[in-house]
Amino acid sequence: MQDVTDLAFMQMLSEYGCPDYYVTEYFRVYTNSNIDKKILKSITLNTTGRPVFAQIIGESIPDMLRIAKQLATYPIAGIDLNLGCPAPRVYRKNVGGGLLREPETIERIFDALRSHIPGLFTVKMRVGFDSTDNFERLLQLINQYQIDLLSLHGRTVKELYRGGVHYDLIRQAVQTVNCPVLANGNITSYIKAEQVLQETGAAGVMIGRSAIRNPWIFQQIRDRFAGKPVKVVTLGDVYRYIQHLYAITYQDDLREKSHINSLKKFLNFIGTGIDSEGKFLVGMRLVQSKDALFDLCDRYLLTEGDRPFAIEPYENLVARPSCEDPHPSPLPQEREQN
Repeated sequence: MQDVTDLAFMQMLSEYGCPDYYVTEYFRVYTNSNIDKKILKSITLNTTGRPVFAQIIGESIPDMLRIAKQLATYPIAGIDLNLGCPAPRVYRKNVGGGLLREPETIERIFDALRSHIPGLFTVKMRVGFDSTDNFERLLQLINQYQIDLLSLHGRTVKELYRGGVHYDLIRQAVQTVNCPVLANGNITSYIKAEQVLQETGAAGVMIGRSAIRNPWIFQQIRDRFAGKPVKVVTLGDVYRYIQHLYAITYQDDLREKSHINSLKKFLNFIGTGIDSEGKFLVGMRLVQSKDALFDLCDRYLLTEGDRPFAIEPYENLVARPSCEDPHPSPLPQEREQN
């Protein structure tokens, strides 16, 4: 998740229950691009004990090969290619989900990267751009180039994060490709993870936005499948989590108002499980100071600290903007033109 899953967030998750592995924010690859030093820290300074895949996004094959070769000199679990980003400013540059319109280009990229990546080569993608017309062809390419793992979001790029997820297509991928498939899309709880795995037959799930809302979700899933009691998260737990988020995002040179506004990309998701009327969300979007934020948290979290946090987000509440793809800054190519 761009601008979310940095080193600090990964380290924090390890205190609530790590995922089996992490994928970095994506390294943007273009002519004369360099490895982003901030993202690189999530590999070189990571002490979670979990493997970390280096995610790349781009379309320039020579530059993708160059960056992949450089990344391979660091302690990565493998290279992960982003073919799923649905942000318009990204796909309009024909990268991420935009490439799903061009199976021929994807084939050239697969051919080049597969032959030059010595270790694991994984792919994250959606079921199509604006339709699923290319879906079967894409699955054939996954097999043809011996991709090691496919993480599949069961929506098209144009569907963004709206509407139902095409779990039937994830099941089709599971039955078609030779590598493990991770189901992605609306994995909102340990209960939903169990349902999706039963429905799709996938090897596992990939979780993005729901880990922002509920960092306990990975351990909850493990306990569910191990037949152990699943932790009941309380509003008091959530209060302490927000305090934790405040601490890991604090910077000496960051104005308080800017810091609080940056926290809202997390709170937008957390708030969907606090109260069914969305009063916390409305109040949170108005606060501009630390005191105001924690006064709000005192009212909605501490006063009912023993009340369970909602297992699923309340249906009538929407987290905005999508933190799976916030993109507060343009891609380098866009910056040159704007």
